[in-house]
Amino acid sequence: MSAAARDLGMGQPAVSERIDRLEQYLGARLLLRNTRKLSVTDVGATFNERSKQVLESADDALTVVDGDQSLRGTLKIAAPHGVGEIILPPILLQMRKHHPLLKIDLILNDRIVDPVTEGVDISLRLGDLDEGSFIARKLGHVGRVLVASPAYLDEHGTPTMPDELADHAFLRVSGLFNNGRIPLIDPDGQSELAAVDIALSTSHWRPLHRLLLDGAGIGVLQEPVCTEDLADGRLICLLPGFTVPGFDLNALYPAIRPIPPRILAVLSLLEEQLPGILIKQA
Repeated sequence: MSAAARDLGMGQPAVSERIDRLEQYLGARLLLRNTRKLSVTDVGATFNERSKQVLESADDALTVVDGDQSLRGTLKIAAPHGVGEIILPPILLQMRKHHPLLKIDLILNDRIVDPVTEGVDISLRLGDLDEGSFIARKLGHVGRVLVASPAYLDEHGTPTMPDELADHAFLRVSGLFNNGRIPLIDPDGQSELAAVDIALSTSHWRPLHRLLLDGAGIGVLQEPVCTEDLADGRLICLLPGFTVPGFDLNALYPAIRPIPPRILAVLSLLEEQLPGILIKQA
């Protein structure tokens, strides 16, 4: 509720009052509220989705009337931190050039965001997807690499086999490798799990990246965030004969028909631009 108030430029009490008035007008409960939690009812979710379709249709109608085919309105995109901070900026620049009247609202977090239940137009997600009332479109693959700094390796030695990783301090992003093991694919294409000693966890990739550069331990990074470090020798790829499996990158968007033109246009641009960016950074 507070976030909605900030987006609308008004106070939270005013937002609550408007929702109360809307519920009274409709004769239906849209939100369930208590002191700890706010959740949407099934009726509220349906009303929200249908209302967005009406507003998008109105935008399309205005475009036809004034003869201007430029995309308008606001497009909300959710993405993981690494993708949003490293991969998306050049694509957002292209979006601005192609569609200058289209406003972009980029929301970064590392959890799965269902575009239907969380009010975004496109959600970029890494890895396996849960079921939902959305359409998923694969855009590419983001690799991962096990790394350490030269300073760390000079002091602690360089592991040459997976069973040696447990002798080193392992740094990670919270939520990954919770079982104390990292998956690896050996030179013969066989999968195995290597035990690691988790010494530090962080909720964001940037502190992890900084700590690895400063020699605090070994860790796994997504390739796009460390490509330059590997090329310049600031980080060294460990166990070069082994591969840490990466993640598929998917675009999720609501399963509505017709798909709004601004969603189609941005999906087309993502499909056009992302593969080349990912290849350059691999």
